Amino acid sequence: MLILDGKIASAAVKATLLEQTQALKAAGKRTPHLAAILVGSNGASETYVASKVKNCEETGFGSSLYRFDTEVEEVVLLAKIAELNQDPNCDGILVQLPLPKHIKESKVIEAINPAKDVDGFHPVNVGRLVQGLNTFIPATPYGIILMLEHFNIETKGKNAVVIGRSNIVGRPMSILLSSNIAQGNCTVTICHSHTKNLKEVCLGADIIVAALGVPNFLTGEMIKPGAVIIDVGITRVEDATAKKGFRIKGDVNYEEACAKASAITPVPGGVGLMTIAGLLKNTMKAYQGL
Repeated sequence: MLILDGKIASAAVKATLLEQTQALKAAGKRTPHLAAILVGSNGASETYVASKVKNCEETGFGSSLYRFDTEVEEVVLLAKIAELNQDPNCDGILVQLPLPKHIKESKVIEAINPAKDVDGFHPVNVGRLVQGLNTFIPATPYGIILMLEHFNIETKGKNAVVIGRSNIVGRPMSILLSSNIAQGNCTVTICHSHTKNLKEVCLGADIIVAALGVPNFLTGEMIKPGAVIIDVGITRVEDATAKKGFRIKGDVNYEEACAKASAITPVPGGVGLMTIAGLLKNTMKAYQGL
């Protein structure tokens, strides 16, 4: 069985990007710059943003982190986005989600210049994705495609099941897998909380992408022998025996899945690392003018 190791695949992406930034520096040009906005002090969000900043440094990108208190007014946040939209030295803007309830996420996302929307959430970029046009792909689905490419996973003509229909992962993932691209051309089924006979649907899948946020949801009895399993889940589960008091669990029962799958992503160390790789690729695309 093949372990789809995010460390290996993301390192390859970052090595290529580092070569590009070094060439830019050698030519006397500035390098790509990513601006991140963090509202509040959510532990998981802090970790994610810190990792993104660290990875920018490792690839030769510039980065800026703008912090706001949880009580920040929506108008203040929108003003900062407007400022970054006009900054010629800022190539990509990301606002770490989730946001406090008094701030409308859709309004914040739509305020970002689509040409700097490296998260790929703006309706303009989503529309371009649907139409198969060059655009910013949401970082997690993009990272998964990059992983499939790195490990030469055959997708053409395969039956793929995507469990979860979020705008961040499930929906764009289904579009990419069904698209006429190298790691696409699948026949895709999207499953969700109202799907009947989910077990039977999954048993017919050559590829399963689990992205619903429920630890150990996908069990061995739902996987046909030889299937490729992509685990997007990343949930903190309390564990008194763990050093930090919790463990990170995916949506897939890893031990059971390993007995059936031909290839699988670990959690942690899988899709999460590729999400950052996708974000960095998008930032380079923004720098280059898409």
